[in-house]
Amino acid sequence: MRMVDLIEKKRDGKELSQEEINFIIEGYTNGSIPDYQMSAFQMAVFFQGMTPGETANFTMAMVKSGDQVDLSAIEGIKVDKHSTGGVGDTTTLVLAPLVAAVGVPVAKMSGRGLGHTGGTIDKLESVDGFHTEISDEQFYDLVNKNKVAVIGQSGNLTPADKKIYGLRDVTATVNSIPLIASSIMSKKIAAGADAICLDVKVGAGAFMKNLEDAKELARTMVEIGKNVGRKTMAVISDMNQPLGFAIGNALEVKEAIDTLKGHGPRDLHELCLTLGSHMVCLAEKADTPEAARAMLEEVIANGKALEKFKVFLAAQGGNASVVDQPEKLPTAKYTFEVKAKVDGTVSEIEADSIGTAAMLLGAGRATKESTIDLSVGLILHKKIGDNVKKGEPIVTIHSNSEENNEVIKRIYESYSITHEHVERPTLIYDEIKE
Repeated sequence: MRMVDLIEKKRDGKELSQEEINFIIEGYTNGSIPDYQMSAFQMAVFFQGMTPGETANFTMAMVKSGDQVDLSAIEGIKVDKHSTGGVGDTTTLVLAPLVAAVGVPVAKMSGRGLGHTGGTIDKLESVDGFHTEISDEQFYDLVNKNKVAVIGQSGNLTPADKKIYGLRDVTATVNSIPLIASSIMSKKIAAGADAICLDVKVGAGAFMKNLEDAKELARTMVEIGKNVGRKTMAVISDMNQPLGFAIGNALEVKEAIDTLKGHGPRDLHELCLTLGSHMVCLAEKADTPEAARAMLEEVIANGKALEKFKVFLAAQGGNASVVDQPEKLPTAKYTFEVKAKVDGTVSEIEADSIGTAAMLLGAGRATKESTIDLSVGLILHKKIGDNVKKGEPIVTIHSNSEENNEVIKRIYESYSITHEHVERPTLIYDEIKE
């Protein structure tokens, strides 16, 4: 078998066999297939696409290129949740204790962030003492005991995907739906979940900018899951503005606590109930999303979800008293209000630009070597569709620097205020189950 023949076959729109796809992934991972041939193959995929069978085989070949997590020691159906990313996405911090509180085991592997804010691990490390470096046995024991634990990602999960992703980034082949879908799903499958709930973001602040592309990506990932024996569904949600009010690590932990108490931001609360309902159904703890939602609303109302968050934090060394005393979370030295310059209604918030403003404060990483400041970030006071008066605060900056001119400039550039009537954006556009 020769790589040049397989490039030619895909270039001409023909379907590759499982054996041929395994040859490509194994060869590229072990270095016998060079970058220039893999680049040519990815460009052929970019133009010709992949069949559902090819995409499933490509995904599983990447899964098998490295370690695979075996969660069989954990009782019950393990459900993972994945978001395609956005600004202010605090859902994992809420969902992990929320669905665990109704008996769904959450064995979560999360990463650190590169971009606007830290990843889930960074956010959780805002809680003093919390750590994710625990043994596999401890991980399994905690999930069996408490129904929830979160650890850092293994260094050798899907090494093929890491190599391929780096190459896509420099060969203009990032926006290939089969390659995006197989990249995401390979990591989720390797992490050992029995079922996967996907939150596919769409809009100006998301990777997928238009609804049709987001639907295609969602359908492709759900199809991969089905083809490899994982129950999978997707929710398509809005990212034309940041989710919730908080952008920044400790600030997002506080917002998650507020949401678990039942008085978080409306959009974050609703999205968590929607995703959580599907997770509960995938875990076969409820027959319908409506029944699952009622269960989740009950554990928020009776305090069991909040109590589960405390148990989760304490079990991994964290100071759980921050749940009742959030002032113990890292706090920035200074706060500055950014005030509206005109009366009107907020018509647009450019999510990426707001995210960049948070990163400039130190809330995120520009490079892998960057150090995150867990205390800094932004609190939004106005969202799309909200009325605002001149001089009223639209954003509060939490900073450890007295000089924030570039951040303020970006915030003003991100907000558009009009005198026209503005509808609040749709939060959930679709649900893809098959």
